Amino acid sequence: MFNVVEKSNLKNASAPDNFDDVTYPLVEDFYTIQGEGAHTGRPAYFIRTAGCDVNCWWCDVQESWDEEAHPSHKVGDIVQRAQASGAEFAVITGGEPLLHNLDPLTHRLKEAGLKTHIETSGSSPLSGHLDWVTLSPKRFKEPLDEAFPHVDELKVVVLTTKDLEYAEKNAAKCPDKTQLLLQPEWEKEGAVELIIEYVKEHPEWGISLQTHKFMGVR
Repeated sequence: MFNVVEKSNLKNASAPDNFDDVTYPLVEDFYTIQGEGAHTGRPAYFIRTAGCDVNCWWCDVQESWDEEAHPSHKVGDIVQRAQASGAEFAVITGGEPLLHNLDPLTHRLKEAGLKTHIETSGSSPLSGHLDWVTLSPKRFKEPLDEAFPHVDELKVVVLTTKDLEYAEKNAAKCPDKTQLLLQPEWEKEGAVELIIEYVKEHPEWGISLQTHKFMGVR
């Protein structure tokens, strides 16, 4: 079952009635294969918004941090491209997508027949009509408590044993049905082995790998 979040980001609650004309700063949007997490291997339309206030040092899309460096795109155009791709669902990611009010974009995506997924640090208020919420929490800017009841998938990047402790701290706040995943930082030596041993001892957790990197897709 999906959680449907229908909460407006109050700082942008006065979005225009004509959602097709609302704009978002966009790094890129493209049809691809989901490379990590619970939906690994499924075709998806990725919508990467610009702007981030978390700024993880290991981030592999640091070009997304500066909102001003990327052009704005109308909702109508984004949704038209997503619908034309034939994807069953769209993944809204970033940057940090919840820096933007996602109500207009997600409303129109759902009207077009796509399910709406999001990957977020949870550090900004939830907004949008969301079918699947992936929370990837970061110590640099902790997730808001309001995010946890809606989490379908908790995906924690692991470099050291401290990250395993952090993962458990966040898992304790999630619903019982939440899928728990540990993901090794791509370039950290020993992270995979650390996770393997941990999951063998804690089978409630699974492992997420960045398969898109060795498949050669975005």
